[in-house]
Amino acid sequence: MSERRKQQPAERKEYCKVTIVAQDPDNQRDGEVLTAEVKLPWEDLENGPMGCSLYVVDYDSSTRRMYRAADVKDGPPQRKTRDEILSDPVFHAWNVYAIVMRTLMRFESALGRRVRWGIRGHQLKVVPHAFEDANAFYSPEAEALLFGYIRGAGAEANTYLCLSHDVVAHETAHALLDGLRGNFIAPSSADQAALHEAFADIVALLSVLSLTEAVEYLVDPCGDREKVSKSALSLERLQNTNLFGLAENITNASGSRIARVDALRRSVGIEPRTDILELDEFKEEHRRGEVLVGAVMRTFLQAWKARIDCLARDDTSLIDRRIVAEQGADIAELLLTMCIRAIDYTPPIHITFRHFLSAMLTADLEVRADDSRYDLRRTLRDVMGKFGIVGASSDTEGYWLPPDSDEKLAHGGVHFTALQTDDTEMFRHIWNNRRQLHLNPHAFTQIASVRPCVRVSPSDGFQVRETVVECGQYLKISAAELPAYGLDEVENLPSETPIELRGGSTLILDEYGELKYEISDKLPTPMVLDRYEKTTSAATRKKLREVWSKRIKYLYSTGQFTGQSNRTASLAARHRDRSQGHEVDTDTQTKRRQRIASELWL
Repeated sequence: MSERRKQQPAERKEYCKVTIVAQDPDNQRDGEVLTAEVKLPWEDLENGPMGCSLYVVDYDSSTRRMYRAADVKDGPPQRKTRDEILSDPVFHAWNVYAIVMRTLMRFESALGRRVRWGIRGHQLKVVPHAFEDANAFYSPEAEALLFGYIRGAGAEANTYLCLSHDVVAHETAHALLDGLRGNFIAPSSADQAALHEAFADIVALLSVLSLTEAVEYLVDPCGDREKVSKSALSLERLQNTNLFGLAENITNASGSRIARVDALRRSVGIEPRTDILELDEFKEEHRRGEVLVGAVMRTFLQAWKARIDCLARDDTSLIDRRIVAEQGADIAELLLTMCIRAIDYTPPIHITFRHFLSAMLTADLEVRADDSRYDLRRTLRDVMGKFGIVGASSDTEGYWLPPDSDEKLAHGGVHFTALQTDDTEMFRHIWNNRRQLHLNPHAFTQIASVRPCVRVSPSDGFQVRETVVECGQYLKISAAELPAYGLDEVENLPSETPIELRGGSTLILDEYGELKYEISDKLPTPMVLDRYEKTTSAATRKKLREVWSKRIKYLYSTGQFTGQSNRTASLAARHRDRSQGHEVDTDTQTKRRQRIASELWL
């Protein structure tokens, strides 16, 4: 018998177990940090850890110190006490690796396909001890997630943001959203400026809430280990637990709380009013984002409370703590999936809160038609409405509407199989149907991505196959040409300044290549062509030009036309403001970003 046949087959490894900090090291139970065990798909790692998606690079730029890479042969370390965890950089490396990978897995599971980062390569660098600063941010230019630390005063231990589960998940969400919708990071409106942060906060909070171990303890830390009183599970008491505070216990050397301390607790406690987004306070992007976060988290709370009410008859009843946690974690998983999957149903550029609501509702309906268990869609729609956020669709319930039956796409001259993978073939298909899709023939058109997906229903395992297509259009004009398009001139903007107007559509195709949804943000056309325009009314064209005039003024105010915008600087500045508890007006934010754009650590 040959040597090859004599060899015993190697043990098949399907996953790797890693112990992570469930929220942050200050949340302890019986003298040990509250942790959770997560399972990650097994892969052949290099020291770091370094895998096919992540590369942990442990370099401290403040002290110019390179930590020794975690040896993957030793496996993830087991640490329980706060002192053990804080003093072990190897644990830090595995903790940040596992949380980032867990977040990536949640996105891939929700979207039904592999997801790449918003960087040139495939491996995102993760730096657990990047610098001594109360900040953490995603840097597209450095192709990295950078986490700071705060040096302890006297005998106090350092505080590491890489050990805060929600901070790590928040930064990971930025990198993933940038990969899915690269245009969202350069805001063209107050809503879009707020959405990147709000989306990352939502992912961070729901990621923690989907951990049964965290929910089971934090829902009532001082109560009985097995049972919890229904009176302890009121809406008010639930929203005041540590479950709804992002980086709640992180402090600096002077003992002051930092790192986005109060934003999330304040978000879930914001009282709804339909005109809230028109108030001056909520035009500032951080506060504006808190409205969206608050609405989503109130939806979670209401759905969870409704399930709790079904478990007990009156306030004196005791409920099994594990069941309460499992119900909450299940709702958090579903709501997180809705939020992630919604990205495929948003326009590829110029997103608003209204777009995001319609995208959440439609994306969930496509896969999970029966919503009777938790009634999440109706609750979400009702709560959003109380904050003045209604769907962007003309549908009364906020869902995106399918195209009219007489607007089916022609399939002549294209190959069906290639449509699911080949952007050139897809462009031929789109171009042949440019009139049905109302594309601007005077703009440059580009297929940014073609993404085949397999969505799986959580109720019956039914598979929904779709192809998500990003079709972008852009016009290059000068500031002097704005009036020719019916757009307002911008004061103090030189007439020769080049302006690129960007629009586009997200097309959802079914498994047969038929158009299910077209979610668009159109470009304006020259005024001289209005007499030939037959597909849209004069009122529609006027409204579109008003939107674009407002958008151009916003783009100019944020440095988009002057070369002063920097994606990393923008994210870093937003996080620094929140870390220090600052709330600044839009003009101050813009000047600060322009100033630090050339000074940022990369």
